Amino acid sequence: MIVLVVLGVLLVLALLTLVHWYLWRRLVRDVSAPGGRWRRTGTMLAVVLPLLSVGALVGGRAFPIAVERWFAWPGYLWLAVLLYLLLALGVGELVRPLLLRLPSRAAVPEAPAPGAPTSEDPAQDEPGVDEPGVDEPGVDEPGVNEVATPAAPAAPSPERRLFVARAVAIGASGAAAAVVGTGMYGVLRGPRLKQVTVPLAKLPAAAHGYRIAVVSDIHLGPILGRAHTQRIVDTINAAKPDLITIVGDLVDGTVPELGRDAEPLAQLRARDGAYFVTGNHEYFSGVAPWVDFVRELGVHPLQNAGVELGGFDLAGVNDIAGEREGDGPDFGRALGDRDPARTAVLLSHQPVTIHDAVRHGVDLQLSGHTHGGQLWPGNFVAELANPTVAGLERYGDTQLYVTRGAGAWGPPVRVGAPSDITIVTLASLRA
Repeated sequence: MIVLVVLGVLLVLALLTLVHWYLWRRLVRDVSAPGGRWRRTGTMLAVVLPLLSVGALVGGRAFPIAVERWFAWPGYLWLAVLLYLLLALGVGELVRPLLLRLPSRAAVPEAPAPGAPTSEDPAQDEPGVDEPGVDEPGVDEPGVNEVATPAAPAAPSPERRLFVARAVAIGASGAAAAVVGTGMYGVLRGPRLKQVTVPLAKLPAAAHGYRIAVVSDIHLGPILGRAHTQRIVDTINAAKPDLITIVGDLVDGTVPELGRDAEPLAQLRARDGAYFVTGNHEYFSGVAPWVDFVRELGVHPLQNAGVELGGFDLAGVNDIAGEREGDGPDFGRALGDRDPARTAVLLSHQPVTIHDAVRHGVDLQLSGHTHGGQLWPGNFVAELANPTVAGLERYGDTQLYVTRGAGAWGPPVRVGAPSDITIVTLASLRA
């Protein structure tokens, strides 16, 4: 096992080295003179930035959060920039040959030198030379004794190569900066409300229109802190839901480090209260202290447990990451003694538990975990590991809704997967 971990680390380091060598070649070497200021600065950045990214990835286990923040901001942001620089430079590799073949300027015929004979000057036609109908011995006419070979296109000049290299580098850098800047603004601005209506066959008419606020993947940590929590709380309270559900991955750190950042959750207000289930990141951060702390804030943890509300049963299961600690999901405990004639709504952090939910007669499962892919084209990778990446889908008689989450893990950037807090409105077919 240790050998596999070491090999994995070496493979990642080798890949990072190769990628940054390519970036250095395209963004530094090809566009600058040896010994110049940009060559020296770019070479230094090509070494420092990946080290900051490695520091951000391992900082949570090696440093206090106050120190980790110094690595997290530049290190995680560079990972996002790196992704879109590579994609943009990939497009640049396709465009580069076309730019090199473009003429540098329009072909303009040269004017004859003063006094030089022209085709219209009779003085240039001397008797006996090139007279029509007269063939000189030993002179072959083109097309008779040899085939004229077209001239090979001239290789691009060094000036043209430098111009194209700089154009591609500037274009790729600008595109990556614009994408990452827009995606970061979307995260730091805070999630927006999303409205979804879910019809449920067994829901009584009295519960028609019941509104559940679903928030997941807040990811309080070295980047997102108390202000982010306050924005989420204010957004939820302004929507005036009947019930609030926090579906895992609240934190990336310990209670002593992040307890103050989570305190605004005590301000959540809903008629039927607020409930919480664990995500995989709670098990990375010390699950038991966080469950106790959340309870102190007035949010009710559902640890493989259920509660009967007015129009339906609400149940919650632990995240599957808890299986390594003997604290995984137990659907029998959460759902086993309920009345099957009543509607069941299940909180489960990861969408992959949907098949267990189907077997236990759940009507609606609410999940998060995927972030909707967070960084395009990450959604295609997320589709390989999750039955649903985002939105509402049906599995037999069970419906699954997956929120994209309200925060971000790693880079505080989202591209193609905007953060959200979803208001799920339950609709009764009997109404």
